[in-house]
Amino acid sequence: MNEEQLSTDDKSDRAVESAKEKTRTHAQYLWQLVARHSRIEDLTKTSSAPRTQPGRKNIYSSSLVNILSAVPYFLILLFAVSFFWDFEGMSTQFWGLSLQFEGLLKILSVSGLIGFLTNWLAITMLFKPAQKRPILGHGLIPAQKDRIAYRLAQAVSDDLINPEIIKQKISESNIIGRYREQSTKYIKSIIDDPEFRSDLKQWVVEYLDEMIADPEIRGALAERILLQIEEAIHDKSFEKVALKAYSYVKGQEMQHIIEEALVQIPTSVENGLDKIDDLLDQLPGKIDEHSDAIENIVTTLLYKLINQLDVHTLVEENLRSYDEQHISNIIRTATNEQLRYIQYLGAVLGLIGGFVIWEPLLSIIVLATLSGSVLLLDQLLFNYVSGSN
Repeated sequence: MNEEQLSTDDKSDRAVESAKEKTRTHAQYLWQLVARHSRIEDLTKTSSAPRTQPGRKNIYSSSLVNILSAVPYFLILLFAVSFFWDFEGMSTQFWGLSLQFEGLLKILSVSGLIGFLTNWLAITMLFKPAQKRPILGHGLIPAQKDRIAYRLAQAVSDDLINPEIIKQKISESNIIGRYREQSTKYIKSIIDDPEFRSDLKQWVVEYLDEMIADPEIRGALAERILLQIEEAIHDKSFEKVALKAYSYVKGQEMQHIIEEALVQIPTSVENGLDKIDDLLDQLPGKIDEHSDAIENIVTTLLYKLINQLDVHTLVEENLRSYDEQHISNIIRTATNEQLRYIQYLGAVLGLIGGFVIWEPLLSIIVLATLSGSVLLLDQLLFNYVSGSN
């Protein structure tokens, strides 16, 4: 390869790089132009109402939890009183049963506190210690962080979010068609703006003018055009003679002639820019005309993307990246009121257990009666509500 050929290749490479750089610059300017005349938030905003956290169920209402929270303090008070007075020597007859009240306060208070403390300890051991300790050990949830992450990821990927469910929801919601319609309206709102059309025409002229004004780019374009002309007339003797004759008459190399013609392109384009208006006017109609094809392409691409989505790995890796305390906080925040309810309910159940310890037979009869009544009332109310609906 001679030096002239090397020099030509270098010029061609420089021309290509220069053209790419100018194209990138003008592409950025075109994007800024579109952004300036658009309202992208109108296209991207969702029509659905923002999601809010579901309210607590009535059974775990704050008022009920607050009432139950007073039970442990009441039991502590009973326990303290039992040291000074505890029905000493008091008894009575009831349905032939001799009821001895002495020691009742201590039995009830201790049973209730045991119920409360065992529930409190069990709930605490779910979350603490967050870090493994030599003697105290490790909380159940922090110790099983990786297993919890795997199980949650499996549940989410199998039952909540997987490619088939996502595809089904996309199909049922017709979201692609709706967004295609919104996009068409959005594009039309931009291209109908006279100022945008004027700026777009100016951009086209400036882009072509800057590209053609660069001697290296213009020379590379002329060289490419000449090469294509020569390939087109390779087997045509008359056209070859005519081309050489034209070059001889003009007194210039054919490439120079092509370069002179290229210089006139921006002016020629500027004179014919009104056709851009026709093209822009036809664009929304063309999109609507090919709407089915567009939606099919978008759907196919979206499905390919969904099939590449590994929900299980995504969820599991995110959960594993959290430290033990963060995992515990997530679960505790979501269930805090329910856990408090269970904790204080332990005190109530312990208190009931105290009555059973004090007088087993009578307590069991009373509890069975109350439980049966509650279950019967609940069933009647359930049937009434179901019948009303």
